[in-house]
Amino acid sequence: MLRLAVVISVFGLTFSIGAQAPGNTQTAPRAPVQLPGAGLAQHDFMFAGESHNRRIVIVRKGKIVWSYDDPAGEGEISDAVMLSNGNILFTHQFGVTEITPQKKVVWNYDAPAAREIHTAVPIGNDRVLFIMNGDPALLRVMNIVTGATEKELDLPVKHPISVHGQFRHARLTANGTLIVAHMDLNKVVEYDSDGHELWSFPATAPWGVTPLANGNVLITDRIGVREVTRRGDTVWTFSPSDVPGYQFASLQQAWRLPNGNTVVNNWVNEWSTTVESRFRTLQALELKPSKEVVWALASWTPPAELGPATTIQFLDEPSAPEDVHFGDLR
Repeated sequence: MLRLAVVISVFGLTFSIGAQAPGNTQTAPRAPVQLPGAGLAQHDFMFAGESHNRRIVIVRKGKIVWSYDDPAGEGEISDAVMLSNGNILFTHQFGVTEITPQKKVVWNYDAPAAREIHTAVPIGNDRVLFIMNGDPALLRVMNIVTGATEKELDLPVKHPISVHGQFRHARLTANGTLIVAHMDLNKVVEYDSDGHELWSFPATAPWGVTPLANGNVLITDRIGVREVTRRGDTVWTFSPSDVPGYQFASLQQAWRLPNGNTVVNNWVNEWSTTVESRFRTLQALELKPSKEVVWALASWTPPAELGPATTIQFLDEPSAPEDVHFGDLR
């Protein structure tokens, strides 16, 4: 849960990104009172957040239609994806779990001692790829039907003992490669299924990576969001200074919508803020390519209390996130 506050100067503008460890005092940022867009009705989406309750919700037509809470569990939800059959695969720091819409556990893997799991992606209906922070850090593909480990690769890290700060997100590409955000190595790396490095790009403690249909990659780090080409050119950027009416605590991930807009989400530390201070704090922001804000989400009060935003999956159109491959594994 540790987040570091960072003050960054970009093009002469100074802004702060980051949160403090639980127990410290943090003043949550505020969004304008009149938020653009249609609130919860703007999109259908799945929403998960690192919070007291380890909560996942599904929003359709502006209402919460499904929710999962695990306040008694340990760890933090860092990653989640809903499969085409309605099951949800999610990581919770000390394990990775798949549940049905009826909240029945169909598969679970508990991380060994001194290891953490913060990111996982499905491969078909029978396999899950996840990264285990640790010494050594491991990329593992498991068959959730047989329980067999079908692939395991060591991943480099800068601080083997500092497990929590190694990885948060990794994503498969359409070409069957894996793009990994190496937080403690300050770079994003693309690997093939044998663990060979194919491409890399420098970043400041990168948190989120999203491969795009055009072959580019959206990278979220402590500076902001960048769309970069495989040649290393930056073709689009976003930083909090681009929208001075809004402030940010901790950018998490970014997604490119079918209409060309980009959504960025913002996490707020529940352990070091009050309910009152979180009111109107951003959970997500949708921007046109020109960076005009068309939707801002800040849903903190019942009956639509979402909580902090760690990850979002947009459900406006049917999709099959499991329809991917990693090398020959499908």
